Amino acid sequence: MNTLEEVTGWLNARSGALQDLEQTIGIDLKGAGFIHIDRAGATNEQKPADLTIRVSLADLVALGERKLDPAKAMFTGRLKLSNMGMAMKLQPILKALFG
Repeated sequence: MNTLEEVTGWLNARSGALQDLEQTIGIDLKGAGFIHIDRAGATNEQKPADLTIRVSLADLVALGERKLDPAKAMFTGRLKLSNMGMAMKLQPILKALFG
């Protein structure tokens, strides 16, 4: 899983976790593209989102493979969140998607 399309497909394979999602999530992959997640699934469109996550594609993959700790990524600046409160609220959904 090394490309934007592979990651988007991987997220869509876990779309069952999105059934209760009321907000939208945007992932800015620092120049490698965008992923927009809503109840319908993941797309590569750049749309406004309730929570924006800024992370490199390599770090997103490492997070999904549990090779990178999310807290460590945040404290070192490799992962940035637009709204920490929203991220905490969406934590169960994010864990289901990336766990």
